[in-house]
Amino acid sequence: MAGLGEQIAREQRTMGPLLVAAVVVGLIGLPVAAWLDLRDLSERMLRTQASEISRIIDDMRGFYGSDVVGRVLKADGAVTATHNYRDVPGAIPIPATLSIELGKRISAHDGSVKYRFVSDLPFKGREPHQLDTFERNAISAFRANPSEPIIEASGSLLERHVRAAAPVVMGQVCVNCHNSHPDSPKTDWKVGDVRGIQEISVAQPIGANVLSFKYLLLYFGFAAAAGLTFIFLQRRQSALVHGMNTELAEANDFLAAISLKIAKYLSPQIYKSIFSGQKDVTIATERKKLTIFFSDIKDFTAIAERLQPEDLTALLNEYFTEMSMIALKHEATVDKFIGDALLVFFGDPETKGVEEDARACLRMAVDMQRRLEQLNRLWRDRGIEQPFRARMGINTGYCNVGNFGSDDRMDYTIIGAEANLAARLQSIAEPGGICLSYETYALVRDLVRARPLAPIAMKGISREVVPYEVEGLLGELAQRPQVISEHATGLDLFLDVEAIDENGVERAKKRLSEALLALTARSKPATF
Repeated sequence: MAGLGEQIAREQRTMGPLLVAAVVVGLIGLPVAAWLDLRDLSERMLRTQASEISRIIDDMRGFYGSDVVGRVLKADGAVTATHNYRDVPGAIPIPATLSIELGKRISAHDGSVKYRFVSDLPFKGREPHQLDTFERNAISAFRANPSEPIIEASGSLLERHVRAAAPVVMGQVCVNCHNSHPDSPKTDWKVGDVRGIQEISVAQPIGANVLSFKYLLLYFGFAAAAGLTFIFLQRRQSALVHGMNTELAEANDFLAAISLKIAKYLSPQIYKSIFSGQKDVTIATERKKLTIFFSDIKDFTAIAERLQPEDLTALLNEYFTEMSMIALKHEATVDKFIGDALLVFFGDPETKGVEEDARACLRMAVDMQRRLEQLNRLWRDRGIEQPFRARMGINTGYCNVGNFGSDDRMDYTIIGAEANLAARLQSIAEPGGICLSYETYALVRDLVRARPLAPIAMKGISREVVPYEVEGLLGELAQRPQVISEHATGLDLFLDVEAIDENGVERAKKRLSEALLALTARSKPATF
């Protein structure tokens, strides 16, 4: 677990600077790469344009040298300009023928720029121009509106093709020539009429410019590599975190199971205070005023001799379970089980005040005795001849409470003469009864009716202690369900006043009256 944590921490320390560096490079690198590629693209386009212009000028100059100047120099007589200049010695091409011939020369090269001079009305005897849809539409559009430029862009994914057409407008010289020429297909030309079009088409293969974006490609390659590296590191870290979470979950499950087991050995209040961090697990005590409860089972040794060990264990565990549940209901701290004895106290680690702690302890003791009477009936039904009868003692006084023991093993408990006094009060109580010290009785006198017993002296307590035996209940305790139970040879009485119904009440009254009459008759002396 610690190794995984250190590895994750190291990777986080490494990834932090790398991530910052990647972000900085990404922010700076993109505009730099775009600027460098735009510069290269501009240079490449300028070089292409310069090359094409140079080629076109060379074609024009070559055509001018061979078909114009060369023919003029070879002419024996007058030089004329005609559309079929090659058939006439000493003739040179008219402008339209010049444009057509230049277009053939320029377009004959495998370059990116093509030039055509075409018309839908060629002279007779001249090869007709093969017009495509764009050219026919352009001629029609220009004759309707010569001032509107016509441009078409087309192509595929890897190549773009742009065609631009311009009208060839008839001037006065052209009108005079065409209207009077015998080979002209049309003799009613006017100045401003559109004779045809001249077209320039430029093809630009996209693949040829891909290398112009080498810096952007490098940038994107770097970004992809950085992204894949980041994803790899994130996945690696996620796997480490997942492994750590799995180990943590297993450790938490283990600790939860252990804590549940430990809880069986601790009072819930102590368990809660330790696991919530309210108390430190150190040897430390403090002096507090507590109300201490001590109970013991009468004649437990004799009962143990009559029962099998398995039955005795089950019976004692059931008894302690029921008594502990009542103690926890009243928010008592269950200190320990000492054989058949039970030590409980109020006032630490949680308290509601000395008086309320004492009153809660008395309520708990009353509930325990009543519950024990109910259990005795159940145990008798299960074949236990003489179930448990408990004596209980309650005292209020100052004790040392906290962790006692060694550094490696300790016990949360109380120590002091006041705790011993609670045990002594239990020993003088009647079976099924509760005995109070005066300090406790003074705090709960409005709840009970008690009579003082003979004073007792105890080692460690300088004063004489006057015990008070609880005879009856007052106030809120008197309103609780009453259980009357008595068992002896020839006597088996159990009466739960709260549980009995109306029919049961009448039957109980009748049977009890019969019992009283029988007992009265037995007690009278016999007469002869």
